[in-house]
Amino acid sequence: MFLGLVIAGGVAYYALKSLKIPLVKIIDVDLMQVQDGSYRGEYSAGPVAVATRVVVVDNIIKEIVIEKHQCGLGKKAEKIVDEVLKKQTLAVDIIGGATLSSQVILKAIESGLNQGLKNN
Repeated sequence: MFLGLVIAGGVAYYALKSLKIPLVKIIDVDLMQVQDGSYRGEYSAGPVAVATRVVVVDNIIKEIVIEKHQCGLGKKAEKIVDEVLKKQTLAVDIIGGATLSSQVILKAIESGLNQGLKNN
């Protein structure tokens, strides 16, 4: 029985080690450069896919709606939207235990905000 546990543990260790969480780099968007409007952003990485709708008025993010979030166990990452609204920046702390979902949500918001940049 002990040998079975050791083998099962070894298999689980190597299975988890082989899973690679994609690196998602978030680039903050200068809200002073974003025109008023409603913008849809999408992003996916690994098993996580997110679509958001971001509303900007007078260079302030007024609303962020998560339209789609395929996430498995990362549902708790959705509260990151409250931090973005409160701080008016994408430079917020990632939600522990939902790292990839947090990053993908932020990246979808970034994608939407980039659509509203004045030089686009």
